[in-house]
Amino acid sequence: MKLTFVKMHGLGNDFVVLDGIRQSIALTPAQLRLLADRHFGVGCDQILLVEEARQPDVDFRYRIFNADGSEVEQCGNGARCFVRFVHEQGLSAKSEIRVETLCGVIVPRLEDDGTVSVDMGVPVLAPARIPFLSASDDLVQTLRIADHEIAITAVGMGNPHAVQLVDDVATAAVEHEGPLIERHPCFPQRVNAGFMQVVDRQAIRLRVFERGAGETLACGTGACAAVVAGISRGLLDSPVRVETRGGMLNIAWNGLGTPVLMTGPAVTVFKGEIEV
Repeated sequence: MKLTFVKMHGLGNDFVVLDGIRQSIALTPAQLRLLADRHFGVGCDQILLVEEARQPDVDFRYRIFNADGSEVEQCGNGARCFVRFVHEQGLSAKSEIRVETLCGVIVPRLEDDGTVSVDMGVPVLAPARIPFLSASDDLVQTLRIADHEIAITAVGMGNPHAVQLVDDVATAAVEHEGPLIERHPCFPQRVNAGFMQVVDRQAIRLRVFERGAGETLACGTGACAAVVAGISRGLLDSPVRVETRGGMLNIAWNGLGTPVLMTGPAVTVFKGEIEV
């Protein structure tokens, strides 16, 4: 099966984007892993699939597959690339589209300056809805990993996140703690592990170990979750500049019950074909 694809990235968080409207696509987990493999395939953190909408009030369906072949609910950097892709491919002339995901509808918008803004929806802090297995609703909770404990704030951004404060992201134990947090038994659907350094009340530095992909250069939903955690804990004020290893995102959130707005770049790298 020959597939056409577009390679894209949002701050170095890179994607293979597939048009599932003009070509028939049904990939197995093994085929998805091949596409994502950086030695034997195209190479990416996630594979994004554009499909026809299944609901009358949305424009497209958006599906996300991690490098390990697992399907996940949401990807913020991917959402920005999604709207640029459908625009560049002539699938839509709208600057703002409504997109169906596994966790609900998101609204990405292509701005006049070339950046993309995405209404990421209302974040979830209730443990049971994230899901996070906990006996309390405390904002800051303790997780035991290996031989020590860490303090985290669990946030749902359509996908689960565990955000912890660190003194310096450059020396944070991302490679060691990330896999342990990702598969912690308190997160039955696994979790994205965020490591947040507060620079000032409107700036943070962030690294994220993503479930099914490992550490990425940027994580859009991770940036949203970190800002929600920081504002909820009284450490930050909206809007917040989020410095990732791949570049800068801007996140705005007005508090409980309101949606998170993410703004950042989306870049097309190249187009190609691959035999799967």
